[in-house]
Amino acid sequence: MSITGQRHAFYLKYRAGCSKEGKLQFVDSTIYSNGGYSLDLSQAVLDRALFHSDNVYNWPAMRVRGLVCKTNQPSHTAFRGFGGPQGLLLSETIIEHFSRSINIPSNRIRESNFYEDGNKTHFGQTLVDFYIPSLWEKVIRLSNYSDRKTAIDEFNSANRWKKRGINALPTKFGINFTAKFMNQGGALVHVYQDGTVLIAHGGTEMGQGLHTKMIQVAAQSFNIPDNWVHISETATNTVANASPTAASMSTDLYGMAVLDACEQILKRLEPIRQSIKKQDFDPSWKEIITAAFFSRVDLSAHGYYIVPTDRCGYDWDLECDDNSKRGQPFNYFTQGVAVSEVEVDVLTGDTKIIRADILMDLGKSINPAIDIGQIEGAFIQGYGWCTMEELVWGDKDHLWIKTGQLFTRGPGTYKI
Repeated sequence: MSITGQRHAFYLKYRAGCSKEGKLQFVDSTIYSNGGYSLDLSQAVLDRALFHSDNVYNWPAMRVRGLVCKTNQPSHTAFRGFGGPQGLLLSETIIEHFSRSINIPSNRIRESNFYEDGNKTHFGQTLVDFYIPSLWEKVIRLSNYSDRKTAIDEFNSANRWKKRGINALPTKFGINFTAKFMNQGGALVHVYQDGTVLIAHGGTEMGQGLHTKMIQVAAQSFNIPDNWVHISETATNTVANASPTAASMSTDLYGMAVLDACEQILKRLEPIRQSIKKQDFDPSWKEIITAAFFSRVDLSAHGYYIVPTDRCGYDWDLECDDNSKRGQPFNYFTQGVAVSEVEVDVLTGDTKIIRADILMDLGKSINPAIDIGQIEGAFIQGYGWCTMEELVWGDKDHLWIKTGQLFTRGPGTYKI
C-alpha cells in the first residue's frame, strides 16, 4: 500500500445559486484531483468526474473545470467508479448546502430539479430513456420513506447516544470508455462435432460473472443448453488487442462480439438446416452440426463489435459554442435510486445500516441474479468508501509522519 496508487482524492470549489423555492440556477466550479507523482490514468479519471458532476440534475448554467495536481504521493490510479462518485458529489454537496441555507429539505430540492427525458447535459448529450423521476417516486413509495422518517425523528428524540437518519440519493452512470478507441471488442467461437461450443473473448473474469453471461449469449443464440457451452480463459493468442475489462463495458463489447460470431456460424448453417429439414420437424442442433461438418462447413468464427462511431468519443480540444458538437461520450446511462437508513453511535463513531432499498434500471438484464449481486456489492463498497476509507498521509496536519508517506498501510491502521 505504500507504493501502489489509491483512489484519487478530490477537492471541490464552487460558487452556486438557487431560487428561494429551491430551483437550481447556476454553478461555477473547479475540481482538483490528486494525481500523485505521475499522470497514469488521472486524466481519464478526471474526465469522468467532469462528466458526472451534474449527477441527475438540470443546471440551467453549469461550468466545471478540472485540474490534475502533481503531488509527492504514489501515482494514484483507477478504482471502481473511475471518478464518477467523486464528480457527482459536487452536485450533492451543493444541494445539501442549499438545503441548510434556505431551510428546504434536500430531497425536495432534488426531486424538483431532476433532468427530464430529452434534456441535454452540461456536456451536450441528450438524455434518452431517462427514468430517474419515476425510479425516485417508486423507491420512495416502496421504502415507506415518510413513515420511517417520522419514526426516526421519534427515535432520535428518545435516544441521546444513538442517532438515526434516512435519505434518498439518485445517480446515473455513463456507459462507454471515454477514450473512443477503446470501445471495441473481439471473440472467437468454435462449434465441435458433438455440438458443444467453446468461446474465447477479450474480457477478464474477476468474479463479476462475465464468463457466465457470455455462455448465456452463445447458448441463447444457438438455442442449446448452457452446459454445452464452455469458456476458454482469456489469452492474447486467441483474442488479440483487447481493451481493459473496465468501465462497465465488458458485457456490452464481448457479448455483442460473441453474438456476431454466433450469427456468422448460424448463417453458414442455415442452408444445411434447410437441406436436411423434414416436413414435420426441424433437425436437432447435433444433427445440423454433423451434417455441416461432413459438408465441410466452417464451424468457427471470429466476432467483433464496436460502439457506433456517433455514440462514443468526446473531443475536449474542440473550440465550439455548443458542447454537443464535441461528440457523445456515452452510449447510454444506467440509473438508480437508493434509500438508506443508518444508525450512528455518537460516542464511538460506530455506524450500521438499518435498511437499504435500491432500485436500478439496467435495461434488459442478461442475468438478473448476477446483476443484483453486483448492485449489492457496489453499495457495500461505496458504504465503505464513505465511512471507513481513511488514508492518512504525512503532511502539515500529520507532522509525525514523513512527508508524502502513507501511514495507513497495514491491518493495524487500515480498516477493511
